[in-house]
Amino acid sequence: MVSATVGRAGVLGAVALSLLAVPARAATGTPETPATAARQAATAPTAARQAAVTAAARQAAAAARLAAATPAAAPRGPAAAALPAPNTAGLAAVLRSVVAQGAPGALARIDDHGRTHRVTRGVADRVTGRAISTGDRFRIGSVTKTFTTVVLLQLVDEHRLALDAPVNRYLPGLLPDDRITVRHLLSHRSGLYDYSDDMFAASVSGFEAVRKKVFTYRQLVALSLKKPRTNAPGAAYAYSNTNFVVAGLLVEKLTGQPVRTAYRNRIVKPLKLTDTFYVHPDTAIPGRHTRGYLTPDRAGAPLVDATAQTVSWAQSAGAVISSARDLDVFYGALLRGRLLSPARLADMERFTKVNSTTAYGLGLRRRDLSCGVSVYGHTGAVQGYYTYAFGTKDGGRTLTAMANTSNNAKVLNTLAGALESAFCGK
Repeated sequence: MVSATVGRAGVLGAVALSLLAVPARAATGTPETPATAARQAATAPTAARQAAVTAAARQAAAAARLAAATPAAAPRGPAAAALPAPNTAGLAAVLRSVVAQGAPGALARIDDHGRTHRVTRGVADRVTGRAISTGDRFRIGSVTKTFTTVVLLQLVDEHRLALDAPVNRYLPGLLPDDRITVRHLLSHRSGLYDYSDDMFAASVSGFEAVRKKVFTYRQLVALSLKKPRTNAPGAAYAYSNTNFVVAGLLVEKLTGQPVRTAYRNRIVKPLKLTDTFYVHPDTAIPGRHTRGYLTPDRAGAPLVDATAQTVSWAQSAGAVISSARDLDVFYGALLRGRLLSPARLADMERFTKVNSTTAYGLGLRRRDLSCGVSVYGHTGAVQGYYTYAFGTKDGGRTLTAMANTSNNAKVLNTLAGALESAFCGK
C-alpha cells in the first residue's frame, strides 16, 4: 500500500503542528523545574544559589531563542527560493524500492515552510498487516546524537562547559588521555574505540545478548578502553558510539539530572514534541508505533522483531524514540537558531570532511546532494530501524525518512535517495 498526501500547516507554524493520530503519552519520570534541579545538584548553599541563578539564566535564554525565530521569520533568501520543489513521486519510488529490498515498510515526511508532504509504503506490523503511517513513533538510533549535542552546547552557552576543555576536567580519571576534549567527543575525533563494533559482530546473536540488558555508562566506556585507541585526539574522524556515551555522562554530571530530564526540559517541552521519549531502560515504545525488524546475517533467514529492547548499549548515543513530525520540527528549530546561540550553532556547523558527499560537525552531519544543495541533520541505525533526518541550512525545509529494518545495506543506501527527492526534486 502506498499513500502520498500534502497539507498546509495552520497558524503558529511547524512547531505548533500536531499531526498525531492518537493522543500523546507523557514520558516516564517526574518533571523537575530548573530551580529544583539546581537545589538537587548543589553541594552547598552558595553553590545552590549560583546554580539557581544559572538555571534562571538558561530559562531566559531559551525563551529568547524560541521567541526570536518563528517559522514566519525563517530566512527565505535566494538559496531557499532556488530550491527545487519536492518530488513526491520520486519519493514514493524510493520507498517502493526500499520495501522491495526487504524493509516491511517505509515512510517519509517533508515540511516545506509549513507545507507538509507525506509518503508511505508497506506495513508497520508484519503480523497484523497494519499499514505504516507518518504518525507512527519509532526508534531514531544515532539521530539521538544531535539531541545530546544540543544539550551540551546549551551548557556551553550557560558557561558551565568549555568545548576545548579536557573531558577529565569534568569527569576526573574517566579517560586515559587528558588531551581528549569535549569538542573531540562531539566531532568523533577522540580516538576512543567503538565498543559496539565487537558487540554486534554477529547481528542477531549480538542483539539478543543485549536486548534486555542494562548497562551503566561507565561499563560501556570500560568496554571501549579494553581496546587500543584508533588515533590520537583530534587527529582524524572515526565514528564511535563511545564518544556519545561519554557525552551522556557529561550531561548528567553537569546538570545533576538524568539525560531523560535534560532532553525533556531543554528540547522536548520547549518545542512541544509530543512523540519524543527517552524511556531507557524500559523496552516498549509508548503509543502507536512502527515495529522494527532486524535482518539476519544469513541470507534467507526470517526477520527478527527487534521492537522491544532497552537500547541500553547506546543510551545517549542512540536510545531516543520520536516521530517524523517531531524530527522535522526539531531540525527545523535547530537550524533556524531556536535552540542555540549563533556562536554555538556555528560550532556545530564546523565540519570535517568524511568522504566526497559527507562531512561531520558537532553531532551534526552535512550531506552534499547531486543538485549542489547541502543538507544538515543525522542518520540513525538501531536494530529494526533506519532513519534519515535532514534540513536545509535555513531550516525552512526538512525531511525525515524511515525504514523499519536494519542490517540491510541495500535498504540503507536506497533510503538516502529520499534526500534527492525532497531537496533536489528528483
